[in-house]
Amino acid sequence: MRIDILTILPSFFNDAFSHSILKRAIEKDIVEIHIHDIRKHSTQKQKSVDDYQYGGGAGMVLTIQPIDDLISQLKRKRKYDEIIYLTPDGEKLKQEMCNQLSTYNNIILLCGHYKGIDQRIRDHLITREISIGDYVLTGGELGTLVLSDAIIRLIPGVISDETSALTDSFQDQLLSAPVYTRPSEYKGWKVPEILLSGDDKKIEKWREEQAEIRTKTRRPDILKNK
Repeated sequence: MRIDILTILPSFFNDAFSHSILKRAIEKDIVEIHIHDIRKHSTQKQKSVDDYQYGGGAGMVLTIQPIDDLISQLKRKRKYDEIIYLTPDGEKLKQEMCNQLSTYNNIILLCGHYKGIDQRIRDHLITREISIGDYVLTGGELGTLVLSDAIIRLIPGVISDETSALTDSFQDQLLSAPVYTRPSEYKGWKVPEILLSGDDKKIEKWREEQAEIRTKTRRPDILKNK
């Protein structure tokens, strides 16, 4: 997979992909991450990429020209499965969406900033708009990292035990069951006996039951959609 990230803050990503699973995915050549500075594509003398809103109002807006030129340049070199804009009013990020995106070959992630981007970019260049939650951040860079991590970890070969990702919360519209590790007893707090039994079928059944209980207690809204 190739991910092209378009941003006015390229240095934000200097260290972001240099750790843990993301780093290994890049080192294994499973994923390519390319960071593009939108300012470099501005035709303005001062390389400005924002301007005042038509009709007045607080906040600056990212302009069309540099974003259009950059996206057009990338599209001339390869076909993109999605051109995604990270925005608070996009569709809410869900696990099913990450599963789908992880199967793609090439995607572009556009980081918004200021008051947002010129609506014509959204109307004519963007193919999908995604929100990571009902709140507003300073820019789309953090949302881009969240989305990238959620996608990359699902790509075959990234996680050594691929079944691990398949048992994460939300994969079956359920939260994950509780997990434990050694020691089996600590300060009198004991691990459930069933997990020490060695009976795989009983353990699997227990985990399914616990996942249902946890979801019903903490996120009943998920079960309503199941």
